Amino acid sequence: MSIKRQDRQDRLLALLGSGTTLAITALARDLDVSDETIRRELRDLEAAGRVERLHGAVRLARRETEGPLDRRLHENVDAKKRIAQAAARFVADGDIIFIDAGTTTFHIAQALRQHTDLTVITNSLGVATALGGINGNRLFLAGGQMDYEYRAFSDRQAQDYVAGFTPHLALLSVGAVSADRGLMDFHAGEATMSRIAYATAGRVLLAADASKFGRYGLMATAPCASVSVLVTDQPLAPDIASAFAHAEVVVTG
Repeated sequence: MSIKRQDRQDRLLALLGSGTTLAITALARDLDVSDETIRRELRDLEAAGRVERLHGAVRLARRETEGPLDRRLHENVDAKKRIAQAAARFVADGDIIFIDAGTTTFHIAQALRQHTDLTVITNSLGVATALGGINGNRLFLAGGQMDYEYRAFSDRQAQDYVAGFTPHLALLSVGAVSADRGLMDFHAGEATMSRIAYATAGRVLLAADASKFGRYGLMATAPCASVSVLVTDQPLAPDIASAFAHAEVVVTG
């Protein structure tokens, strides 16, 4: 596939990333291409199981979405809280940090409420609420159109805003991890946010409970080699451990 087509398909998935159903004509207008070009891209994405086409419209395939934030916040809570406490120890008072909109990183934000003088960059409303306005912290919240299922901002405006920062440490979640395909996500906007963080942060701490390993996501975000620190709750399988051989691995369980 050409780079141009890949970029077009990535933009298509990003437009559908909020879980909404969009008309094919609207997608063609937003991407400034013909309806037939959009239909061709959608046929490929449908064949790959990424989208579902309706009558004159399209949406992300339901099996490719993670589900509302409220439900995911109640999954594997104990493991996520242990991971959060371990991850918080990698943050020093006064650090400049980026925190993404994942549920595990929301717990990390809660674990950082005793830290002081942090500069926090985030696209997550929950993280902003947890860490903004306390302990001398400075908060930079990406704006744009809110994704209400994620309670986050991850559209192009938010991405451009976050890309302007150079944090000491990015604290990231992940949708799926595979030894052969690397790190993946289910939400196009959040996947792009992750790519930006990997490109701009001095170091990346990945927080992932055991349920994320050995599965595939909708789209790739980064190779495992991009992670500086991995914090998880169970020992890694041999193939996953090999993929993260370069990283500092902390197992909380």
